[in-house]
Formats: sequence, structure tokens, C-alpha cells
Amino acid sequence: MTKQTTTDFGFEEVAAEEKARRVANVFTSVASEYDLMNDVMSFGAHRLWKRKAVHLCAIRKNFHVLDLAGGTGDIANLIHKQLGDEGRVTLCDINAEMLQQGRDRFIDKGIIKGIDYVQGNAEALPFEDNSFDCMTIAFGLRNVTDKDAALRSMYSKLKYGSQLVILEFSKMVIPVLDKVYDEYSFKLIPKFGKLVANDEASYQYLVESIRMHPDQNTLSSMMQKAGFEKVQYHNLSGGVVAIHRGYKL
Repeated sequence: MTKQTTTDFGFEEVAAEEKARRVANVFTSVASEYDLMNDVMSFGAHRLWKRKAVHLCAIRKNFHVLDLAGGTGDIANLIHKQLGDEGRVTLCDINAEMLQQGRDRFIDKGIIKGIDYVQGNAEALPFEDNSFDCMTIAFGLRNVTDKDAALRSMYSKLKYGSQLVILEFSKMVIPVLDKVYDEYSFKLIPKFGKLVANDEASYQYLVESIRMHPDQNTLSSMMQKAGFEKVQYHNLSGGVVAIHRGYKL
């Protein structure tokens, strides 16, 4: 495989090794206000999107599920509720501050059993091959430097017969709303970031990263190239986000 030398950081092209450092700085900066900003930016809709994604996972009581880029634990919490005594969810994030936020949330709720915390890079996951019954990544793939490498790594860690579920911002499919969404994203979200998280620049990057993320069909093709089969996607909120699913068969 040819090693990727440059990539996007929002609308800026940077050296591949530079993106990971700059993304880390973004999430270290916003970690403490991340959940509040998600509610503000999406008017609470992110909670419905996440519930839909977890529903499509079809989790069984004894599953071992990997939640990648799990951050503050929203998805992992929904998964944990569906597991039995023998089930486990592993919350994995590359950023220590985000992972700490998720761990603190579970501890505050008194949840200790059935959850693990691992700091790891999606491009080279620190797990044995064929380890997980299901894998999720929500609003994290667009921040990965080498998405193809990450998808290959995800594929290798899944058990045969299991699926990957990706929830990510995508491309609007309603032309009239597309213009309104652009105005809202570029003019208001960074301002919200300044008011709520005291960090306008990080949310400017997050808005730009959404526009640079592959569209629905491109991401589907990338998943197929990584080995996934029966790849399909579901648009939510007119394509503001999409849920992609693929199986290791």
C-alpha cells in the first residue's frame, strides 16, 4: 500500500503526520464541552441519530462490541444497555481527554461491569483479529488521517458474519435545504463554539471537515474496497448524516 503523505485538515492541506496532532489539539480543547455543543449544534437531533445507529447494530446480550472514536460515551452507553452479563463494550478513542470524559461518565453512573477503555488509533487498532461481534464509529471517521487504512483495520478486527456501523455527517440530498445548511454551518456553528466552548477555531475546523468527508457513494465504495460486503447506507435528516453498514463475510 502506498503511504499517504498529505491529507486535509478542514479546507487546508497538511502533511499526513500533522493532521493527527492538530485533530488531537482540537478534541483536547473541546472535550469538556463536547456533549453540550453536540446538543446545541444539532438541536438535540444527534441523540436520535445515535439511537437509530445502535438499533441497526442488532446487538445480542453476549456481544463484544467495539465503539471507535467513542469519546464521551454516548454510543457505548446505548450499547451497554442492550448487553447482558456476558456482553462487553470497549470504548476506544485516540484522544486521552475524550476517553477520560467517557470513563468519568460511566463511573458517575455507577457502571463498572461490562465496559473497557482503550486508547488507540483507528488506523492500527490494538486488538487481535476477529475479536468483535459488532463495531461502531460515530462522528469520528472524518477526523481519521488515512480512512482506507482505518477501514481495513476495522475489517480485520471484526469476526466473520459481523458488521461495521458508521454514523457520520454526510452530503445533503435536498437541494433547497443544502443552501440553508451551509449558511447555518459556516456562520453560526463556529460562533456557538466561541460562546459555549470558548473555541471558535476548533468548530470552524469541524464544519470544514464535514464538507471534506466523502459523500455517501464514495464512502460505500471505500468500505467495499476494504473488504466489506452487503454495504448500504441510510440518509437521516435529508442527508445531514448517514448511517453506513457493511459486513465481514
